[in-house]
Amino acid sequence: MRAMQRRFAVISILIGSLALLAPGVFAVELAPGAPQAYTVRPGDTLWDIAGRFLRDPWRWSEVWRANPGVENPNLIYPGDVLELTMIAGKPVIGRADGRGGPRLVRLSPQVRSEAISAPVPTIRIGSIAPFLTQPYVADSNDIKRASYVVGFPDEHIVAGVHDSIYVRKIRSGEVTQFQILRPGDALRDPDSGDLLGYESTFVASATLERTGDPAKLRVTRMEREVSIGDRVIPADAERPLVDFQPQPAPQETRGRILSVMNGVSQIGQYDVVIINRGARDHIKQGHVFEVFVGGEKERDQVRAGIADTDWLMESPFSSDFWLGRDYEFKGWRANEPSRDASFPLHPSYRRNKAEYVKPFERSGVLMVFRVFDRVSFGLILNATRALRVGDWVAPPPA
Repeated sequence: MRAMQRRFAVISILIGSLALLAPGVFAVELAPGAPQAYTVRPGDTLWDIAGRFLRDPWRWSEVWRANPGVENPNLIYPGDVLELTMIAGKPVIGRADGRGGPRLVRLSPQVRSEAISAPVPTIRIGSIAPFLTQPYVADSNDIKRASYVVGFPDEHIVAGVHDSIYVRKIRSGEVTQFQILRPGDALRDPDSGDLLGYESTFVASATLERTGDPAKLRVTRMEREVSIGDRVIPADAERPLVDFQPQPAPQETRGRILSVMNGVSQIGQYDVVIINRGARDHIKQGHVFEVFVGGEKERDQVRAGIADTDWLMESPFSSDFWLGRDYEFKGWRANEPSRDASFPLHPSYRRNKAEYVKPFERSGVLMVFRVFDRVSFGLILNATRALRVGDWVAPPPA
């Protein structure tokens, strides 16, 4: 019980330390050398553009003056000219024309309805594209109830592209596109130990050929060969990531990095991570967290005797000179030199192996781009040092 109380006390201290990192209200600060005007180019992202103007790119929504005359005023397109102005001493960024009229799109004499350019995405889609429609995190109950591959028509051991597979219990034809997953490691909350889901590997895409038990599907695309026991779930429609803006995560939300994708051990810029906060914690696409290293216990090398502490000892005739000041007298050793001795001859000393808690240091920024019930995917947008699984995340200053 005491050990559990100490653990909760340490966690409370760590969370309290994180809270001290983001007190008060901060004014929006411009980035060094922020331009007075910038023309948006193909390949830009909203995060890149915000970083040109602001020290903290996630505060873009506080300075962006949207054009109300545009169908979606928050979208920015290549060719738009953005201007920085000061209003009542505060920075404001808007389109250079500022007239509120509709965007002009030049059309050829041939009638067509599509726009000539796509809006600027919030973050680099290439870094996260594989994670937009492939689940990768499966709810523990959903994965247990999911249909699964039970066999193959042609007595294959595994299946590949254009092969057919048998899947248990698909009785409706309403959904025709499916994804095949292979459940992997369990994702557990590092503090509570609760099971949050399973990190799942994308195996293949398949289309429904015949309902039934078993149903028959045909593999249309694959990254790995399909095996018996792989889970089969309906495919999600692709989610665009161009219609939200970076914004700080809800205040007082603290979390941890649970996992990093693509099999790397140290986490850096543009790596995808999983954090232990999701929809039930009011997390949404676009929420920004700062990443902090620290908070773990470290051995005090001086008290542990690893570092030299004898420079303080003045006399070789004192016990401190030989034992060191970080030793404590714990009593006398029993039965030495014998059980019948009138007085034990050997004192018992034990060194104080004190520990200290490393202070938290800001080490990076991540943005959430996909949200599940209890976990979320985030893209590391900035890293000043190598990050690790277990590092803390907290909202940037409000």
